[in-house]
Amino acid sequence: MTREHLLVTGFGPFPGMPRNPSESLARQVGRLGRHGIAGFPVRTLVLRTSYAALPEMLEPALAENPAAVLMIGVAGRAKRVRVEARALNRVSRLFPDASGRMPAGLRLDRQGPDQRVAPLAARALVGLRRHGVAAISSVNAGRYLCNANYFRALAEPCPVLFLHIPPARPAWRRLSSPARKRRDPLAVLPRAVAEMGRLLLVAARGRHRA
Repeated sequence: MTREHLLVTGFGPFPGMPRNPSESLARQVGRLGRHGIAGFPVRTLVLRTSYAALPEMLEPALAENPAAVLMIGVAGRAKRVRVEARALNRVSRLFPDASGRMPAGLRLDRQGPDQRVAPLAARALVGLRRHGVAAISSVNAGRYLCNANYFRALAEPCPVLFLHIPPARPAWRRLSSPARKRRDPLAVLPRAVAEMGRLLLVAARGRHRA
């Protein structure tokens, strides 16, 4: 049996985003958790930005029964981190994926509910702000791959959370003052997001005890 672990996912590049910051952040969280988080090992998965990646990459990773799933994506127009409180059973046929493929229909799962919610989203929002991250709550994860992957992961019997981050700004890396870096949302993001992983894992452990 596969040992329970924290699964951290990000996305690879797509047209207009040759370097996806969600991939970089997912790998940073993986490095921060290389010795484990809350007693659980951490596994990082970078998903292709295609609908085929759901059955080919996400489904096998979920089949390994992670203790919790922390998902990260980029929102091109966001200025703050968005904590996604739900995923909707819907998809847009206006935007093909990176491979040029369009979704088959307007619903992700014909037999599934209209939405799936993330019970820990509110606590995660408070936690991110406590760690100095400018974060807001969101109930719209979009109609693209972020929402599609989130909707699927929320079907699992473990804590799941999706964070949308702003595009990387090269300027923040050039800040010379440590105090200014601490105030910058992107500078504190890796450790803050790793702590959200801890939040999910503690909830998972409590669920097992119950």
